[in-house]
Amino acid sequence: MKTVIQRVGRASVSVDGEVVGEIGPGLLVLLGVEVGDTTSDADALVDKISCLRLFPGKTPMDLSVRDVGGACLVVSQFTLSGSVRKGRRPSFSSAEAPDKAVALYEYFAGMLRGRGIPVETGRFGASMQVELVNDGPVTLLVNTHAGTIA
Repeated sequence: MKTVIQRVGRASVSVDGEVVGEIGPGLLVLLGVEVGDTTSDADALVDKISCLRLFPGKTPMDLSVRDVGGACLVVSQFTLSGSVRKGRRPSFSSAEAPDKAVALYEYFAGMLRGRGIPVETGRFGASMQVELVNDGPVTLLVNTHAGTIA
């Protein structure tokens, strides 16, 4: 699984002009599910993301999203699996099939909720517009392979 994580002051996702997910301070998580990803990959990401110290406390990055009472906005983004090695058009051959990807996407969001983190989501497979105020800016790539952080 591939993620782009951004610390945000606020973030929202809209579909056809309707806001379907919105958070105040917290993390925007763009999530890409790849062929071969499993619940072990999702579990590893949830473990890492829920405890990452990305928020200011005594030091600029001292507290986790849970510590500050923040939320997560999880948005599916298959384009994270895109490859531009050949030609001029991205290849998405490593992206998981939608029926399998949506199950892992929903599992991931549910596991974050299980950690006591409020979670909002986009709409899987829809054309979405994401708005955010990146706080810092803080942006990280966190990926898994075979159930471990890569």
